[in-house]
Amino acid sequence: MTGFLFVIRIIVAWLLFFLMIVIAISVVSDKGPNWVLGLLVVVTIALVIPSAYSHVRRVRLIAGRVDREALGNRHHRQVEIPFGADEAFALVDAALRELPRTELVESARDSLQVHAKVRRPDPYGHGLLERIDRFGLLTWFGNRRNQITATIIPGPDTSSVNLLCEPDSPAWLDFIGVDHGTNLENADAITRAVARRVAEYRRGEQAAAAQTATEKELTVAKLNLLHAQVEPHFLYNTLASAQLLTRSDPVRADQMLGHLIAYLRHSLPRTEQTFSTLGEELERANAYLEILKIRMGARLTTKIDVAPALQSVPFPPMMLQTLVENAIKHGLEPKPEGGTIWVLAKANDRDLSVTVADDGHGLHMESSGTGIGLKNVRERLRLLYGPAASFNLVSNFPAGVAATIVVPAMSTETRQTEVRQHA
Repeated sequence: MTGFLFVIRIIVAWLLFFLMIVIAISVVSDKGPNWVLGLLVVVTIALVIPSAYSHVRRVRLIAGRVDREALGNRHHRQVEIPFGADEAFALVDAALRELPRTELVESARDSLQVHAKVRRPDPYGHGLLERIDRFGLLTWFGNRRNQITATIIPGPDTSSVNLLCEPDSPAWLDFIGVDHGTNLENADAITRAVARRVAEYRRGEQAAAAQTATEKELTVAKLNLLHAQVEPHFLYNTLASAQLLTRSDPVRADQMLGHLIAYLRHSLPRTEQTFSTLGEELERANAYLEILKIRMGARLTTKIDVAPALQSVPFPPMMLQTLVENAIKHGLEPKPEGGTIWVLAKANDRDLSVTVADDGHGLHMESSGTGIGLKNVRERLRLLYGPAASFNLVSNFPAGVAATIVVPAMSTETRQTEVRQHA
């Protein structure tokens, strides 16, 4: 019924149009309208009825319904985009430029508005309407183009796109003309294009998040393995030294076993805890160094300068231990006279800086190490903190190496909350 009433409305509009012409001719001339005018009316109505009917049928195919909104030549859409204004503007601008038959696109980034002229197609092909309109009557009533205006309305976190698709002609011509659903097609096409681009962006975000989650799971697995896998040579050598000392110096043997117990207790895997504290990591490293001091004797000296207030600051597990082991294995053990290891920590309002330095063999000396430990430190810092953390390895003066880890300084509760939200 709606489609039938629409066709009747178009016919009535044309009849009223010709009635005004007849009245105008009657006013300016004594002669009434001749048969030529009547023939013109008949021919016009014969063309209008098929055109209006075709419009109704095509709208039904496009929209799946026939109502007043769908049958109109002008269509409005409000599209929500979960991006900021600049991203939404770029997305809509690209969607309009890729629309078929786009002839002109004017973008105004400052006003967040995109205006496009789109050539209206002949939906039935063969240029039938162009051949009928040899004298440009359609151009006189309104050119054969549609226009699209998209205005981006920025919000706090998302943006809204006000989309208007209409003929490039005055609105009063809608009473006597149809667009064969071309503006309805344009509105739906742009809405789909925006939805597709948003979906692609979301898929990219999900893929990146999945990749990051996989990397974090792999890092946690490596960390757990590192926790559970105490170096066999260190364990065997420590037990052998303790066994030997039980005969000659039971007191020192007891001290070594106590430090070994403390070291092993801190090295057990704790999968539920992503972060340790600087104090806990310092206890582990100190237990390791005390064992080596008993084994190496006067060849090893340690100097630890960490304020008590910093020991509660969150710190990634096993990183300090890795730096200390690296300094012993590649810096002091190969050096006949041994040397000193320094563990220093300082903090400001933003960052915590932890340095492990030695005066052993420097970076210029060949080492049997693979560098996997230091590479793991860098990778874990990247995954846990992103660009907010850093790791530097430089030559110490006058000899040795200084390794420094810089991480954001925050309370344990704050860091755990951040980790949960990121997860």
